[in-house]
Formats: sequence, structure tokens, C-alpha cells
Amino acid sequence: MAAKMFIVLLLFYAVFNGLDTHMQNEVTFDQLLSRTLVNKREPWDFVYGRSLRCFDMVATEGQFTFTSDHAQLNCGVFFIGEPNEVISIELSMVDIDCSHGDIIKMFDGWILNGNMFPNSLDHSLPLSERYADYCTSGMAKGLFQSSQNVAMMLFRVHTARKGFSVTLKKHINPFPCNIISQTPVGSFTMVIPHQRRNCSFSIIYPVEIQITKLSLDQSQSNDVALEKPGSDCADSDDFVVILGGNVIDTSKMLPVTDLCFFPDSQTQMKIGCDNTAVRMVASGKYINSVSFHYRLLEHNELLKVKQNTVEDFCSLK
Repeated sequence: MAAKMFIVLLLFYAVFNGLDTHMQNEVTFDQLLSRTLVNKREPWDFVYGRSLRCFDMVATEGQFTFTSDHAQLNCGVFFIGEPNEVISIELSMVDIDCSHGDIIKMFDGWILNGNMFPNSLDHSLPLSERYADYCTSGMAKGLFQSSQNVAMMLFRVHTARKGFSVTLKKHINPFPCNIISQTPVGSFTMVIPHQRRNCSFSIIYPVEIQITKLSLDQSQSNDVALEKPGSDCADSDDFVVILGGNVIDTSKMLPVTDLCFFPDSQTQMKIGCDNTAVRMVASGKYINSVSFHYRLLEHNELLKVKQNTVEDFCSLK
């Protein structure tokens, strides 16, 4: 892939009140996502389980156990479900020493390179309610529930042979909002039913996006218009914007185009960025929806992306 994926760096102090140690491990996002393909299986009568690594990604329901073989001070686990799922994480068999600086903290969302998904503008909860500290609160019987299909755990263990177990379960979310796609290829329909909120579908790859259907009021329309950012679309209370950038925080990404009601034949675009997002802003007056397909750009397409009618502003290496 020509475009360089995110180097994952957890800046703990950005969220967790003075915890200012940086992650010493650097893992590419490709390596993290490749782990989601391991051991994915159909449900059986037994609970799937495996050991948990200090730096890991978990996409399968089951029980995961961490046992330190030495002091491991900067660990993070990314949990991800399907787009229409939320995640519950239950801690058990916890054997850590909180009084000597061991920690287990949960976060409702992801932090990559110091950027947050979803950002504070797009999340339904204030930042203070998006994380839980096992050592200070006990996490209400060790149970944590995400608001979207991603969550993460940060932990630190100073002593060998200490650890814990986590059980991951997934639950259907009838109206998913703020989603990170596990794959660079797929299709999705995002619906906001009479709710005043912002929702994003994030694809952490350079992709081609094709909008197939758009409804920003109670009438249905297959015709969409692509206007330059700052057009009449931005003056509307309800609109969809396509974003591109090399971060996951949608407030720091750049608008590629707005989607409005005016008919236009151009509903397809190539975005050569590390991250592409479809973001819907809803006033709550209507049942809003947008449908789209997306696929990974090939290497030769990345080289030609500047020929696209949408101006490319992401650095391609």
C-alpha cells in the first residue's frame, strides 16, 4: 500500500489525568488490523479463549487472559466489533497491585497518535464519563460498556506473574453511530432517526467512496449533489460531508465535499488519505440516512489520485 498507515502511539496523559508515559511499542495499523482476522470463527458451545498480549487487538468474543512475565508498563488493547455492534468488557480474576502503581483503565472509543475517536463533539457522553479506572472505582463489578463498535483498555503491571482476564461480548446496535470499519472494502447504511447528533463512519485506508443513496428529510432520494465545502450544504441543519485526513479525529480532518439535495451525476470519489470518513450531521427533525460502498485504492490508483476531480491534500509516500 502506497499510503503509510497510522503508527499507533497512545498518549495516555491526553485522557487519563496525568498519566504521562508514552507507549514504547510502535505497531502499524496494518499489523493491528491483521490480528482481527486471526481466530475469527462461528459461535460454538464453548467460550473461545487465548492469552492477551501487552499490545493487542481483539475482535472475537471470548475470554482473554493476561499474565505478566516481567514488568510491563505501557500496554494497550484495542477492541473492535462489526459496524452494527457495541462491546461489553468484563474484568475477572484481577490480580494487580493498585497501591504500587498498577492500573487498568477502559476508554469508550480509541486513541491513536493522541487523537480521539469519536471526538468530544460527536460523542453522546462527556469525556469524564467515557473512561473508567478499575483501581479507583472498581468499574461497577468490573463491567464496561462501549457506545460504539470500538473501545480500548490501557494497563500497567509492575510485577511478574500478575494479571487479569477480560471477557468480550458483542451486542447488536440497531442505530449504530461513530463506527470504525474493520476492512477496507464494504458497504453500509448509516441512519439517524429523529436524533440531534453527529455520526461518522471511519475507514482507516485510502479508498474510493461511492454514495448510492441519500435522504436528509422524510422523502427518499437517490440523487445527491456534491458541492464544494462551504456551499449551501454547510448552511443546512442536516447534511453529510466526506472527510479525508491522516488522523482519526474527524474535527481535524479536511472536508472533501458536502452532500446536498441537488441532483448531480458525480457520486463517486477517490480519497488518497490514511483515513476517510462519512460524517452525517442531523438536527433531529427527520429520519436521515446515507448509503455508500467503499473499496481500497490500488497502488496505481494512488499514484493517479491527483487526476481525480476532488483535490488531493493528503501526503502520499
